[in-house]
Amino acid sequence: MLVGAEPFAHEGSDDIGVLLCHGFTSTPQSMRAWAEHLAEAGCTVRCPLLPGHGSRWQDLNRTTWHDWYGAVERELDELRGRCRSVFVFGLSMGGTLTLRLAEEHPDIAGIVLVNPSVMTLRKEAKLLPVISRVVPSLAAIAGDIAKPDVVELAYSRLPLRGMASLQQLWREVREDLGAVRQPLLLLHSATDHVVEPENSEIVLNEVSSEDVTEVVLGDSYHVATLDHDAPRIFSDSVDFAHRVHDERVKEFA
Repeated sequence: MLVGAEPFAHEGSDDIGVLLCHGFTSTPQSMRAWAEHLAEAGCTVRCPLLPGHGSRWQDLNRTTWHDWYGAVERELDELRGRCRSVFVFGLSMGGTLTLRLAEEHPDIAGIVLVNPSVMTLRKEAKLLPVISRVVPSLAAIAGDIAKPDVVELAYSRLPLRGMASLQQLWREVREDLGAVRQPLLLLHSATDHVVEPENSEIVLNEVSSEDVTEVVLGDSYHVATLDHDAPRIFSDSVDFAHRVHDERVKEFA
């Protein structure tokens, strides 16, 4: 395991539990400050290291989206047995996994998405299932951060078999976006060199959630949890979780 890629766990309140999901080729390091902020706010927090991540990029080519999803679903099950209201927060592919969890587990209290991905407009992506059989990797997509001297701990290459599996997850998630009914806070960067803005538009237009808040981050790139707008993400997500939890308590009182 890469130093700094360790999973994060904190035992806090039995009221609010939060599962954090990191992005493709990345690690919990991109979510650690967020996780620590949630812990300081009293939440019980889990941020696992996804299979194939945090070691060598070749390892990611040996996993599929089912492995990544299985890892976050196990953490979700543990939190659901411990906390009254369980939330899932995700960045990029972590947002994709968050949406899939919300589709399949309607008891999730609410979700927070930061620059989620459900598709790409890149023309070469259509050839990925074929190219990935002969080309193992391309240049990395990590480190899209506006803030100077901030580094994302992620792979230096983009594993193409893993990327092809992510495409399969996108298709699964998009087909069922209407099943997402939980309160939703979606924060997306005005400038993102990895995930096109159409991704957030699709999510906002196709989920069935009635409680939806959209926030545009004007001073961050893709990895916004490590960027200038990180404090806004952290504070807004805590406020969101407390509001939704309090509303649930009143509803079921």
